[in-house]
Amino acid sequence: MSGQYDVIIIGSGPNGLAIGAYLSKAGQKVLLLEKRYEAGGGLATEQITLPDFFHNTHAIFHMMVDYAPIYPDFKLEEEYGVRHILPELQWAMPLPDGKCICVYTDVEKTCASIAKFSKKDADAYRNMYRECDELMKEIVGPQTYVKPEPAPLAAARMDQFPLGKKLTDFAEKTPDDVIKERFENDHVRTLMLYAVCHWGLDYSQSGLGYLIPLYFNRMSHYRLTAGGSHRVSNALLKIIFENKGQIRQNAQIKRIIVENGTAKGVELEDGTKFMANKAVASTIDIHQTFLKYVGEDKWEKDFVDMVKIWQWERWSLCDLHLALEEPPKFKAAEQNPDVNKAFMYVLGYNSSDELRREWDMMEKGELPQTAGYIASFPSVHDPYQAPPGRASGLLSQMAPYELKDGGSGKWLKYKFRQQIAEYQLATLQKYAPNITKDKVLWWNITTPADIQNKFPNMVRGSYKQGMYHPLQMGYLRPNQECSHNVTPIKNLFVGGANVWPGGCVIWGPGYVCSNTIAEECGIKKWWKEPEMVTKARAKGYIL
Repeated sequence: MSGQYDVIIIGSGPNGLAIGAYLSKAGQKVLLLEKRYEAGGGLATEQITLPDFFHNTHAIFHMMVDYAPIYPDFKLEEEYGVRHILPELQWAMPLPDGKCICVYTDVEKTCASIAKFSKKDADAYRNMYRECDELMKEIVGPQTYVKPEPAPLAAARMDQFPLGKKLTDFAEKTPDDVIKERFENDHVRTLMLYAVCHWGLDYSQSGLGYLIPLYFNRMSHYRLTAGGSHRVSNALLKIIFENKGQIRQNAQIKRIIVENGTAKGVELEDGTKFMANKAVASTIDIHQTFLKYVGEDKWEKDFVDMVKIWQWERWSLCDLHLALEEPPKFKAAEQNPDVNKAFMYVLGYNSSDELRREWDMMEKGELPQTAGYIASFPSVHDPYQAPPGRASGLLSQMAPYELKDGGSGKWLKYKFRQQIAEYQLATLQKYAPNITKDKVLWWNITTPADIQNKFPNMVRGSYKQGMYHPLQMGYLRPNQECSHNVTPIKNLFVGGANVWPGGCVIWGPGYVCSNTIAEECGIKKWWKEPEMVTKARAKGYIL
């Protein structure tokens, strides 16, 4: 068997679907190859506990809905019924004494909550919010959807402008430095540090501080997909089908066909060959793409060495999915009824030192004796996700892939998994006493080892396909030869989370790669440059 296409895309996660949607609508004959039986990658919604309890088993907190071009370009809400819910209370950090720090979409309501702990910190939040919001709108947001510049050129560009210098100031500091400088109350510091670092920033690492304004700004802009995250991937797959694109699932790839230094297609393990007239685009990790499917012999030794030193993430996630008899009722709601309707809860931390100690322990492959984590109960905001009167829940703990006392294999042992579930639930009950053991109808745990088993491109549970580090971000993600999506092999492109701007379903890699393929292959674009990008170019913030 064989087939001829214009563009072949390896992987049908968010970025692969985005590339397929843009290029198929541009009139290209597109084929997506997916190893699993289900398209969508991390955009997964599954009934993994009891019937009619829908769990977002990977991506749940959507942070860039109001920026990502795919939403207006494809009119996902108007024409495909994709709706996102923006909870008014975004974050809540209850404390053992019944008090709670809350972050709302409304800045002044947030400041009023923080003022109960520190008036100075309330003013600091207001000022930092305004500063980060301007940086996000003018520079960081637009940069997310264009090709990166080499760091020296980007720094020189920023230094030309007062606003750019503010971004440079962030970049030169660690997240810990920024939070300590701005806030005085330790409980406030704990929540702010958690929210800024949770998606992959090292609290003690400088050089990536330009991401601090992004994560700080996004604290009050997270959204939940109504009906589950899978609704987004379903819409994009429908767009691909409408434009005569195809997908082949359970596609076990043997190799990327390279002839005379040019990518020509993909061969499956069963001998099936699919040929590409214009491009092969991979959205899976660079180890599989370059070393396994192309082969080390097709590259220069220096290139292979660069790929082999790629570092996976410092920590992964250990997620406990819950089917609950009723929604949690937090003790902190006695002082503030809003608390029961928060989108995200930070539980288990009484000080910023505890949070730092947990990060330090994970570097050594250790887990804390008590659980600290982020919790969410999606059905409180979207009743579809649980039967009437009941609740779906998620307890998501940061965790190392390789455990010091048992390696990654320990995650797969039932007794250990049960132990993790028990202490995570015990922590929840401290803050929400009504969630006793009998209120937990069923649970299902996803450990760092499970993430790699389910998504082989998330090596070592790396849900962003690689560490956020100064030498693995910007123009160096994944390396200086491939950060613009092109590779040394002609017509082979990369567009997954290990390419700028990174992971967490922000749609940047797939969108930028779509532009690159169109430009390199002479494909006429039907989509226009986002207005925010055009404005940033006019002001000189980006090329």
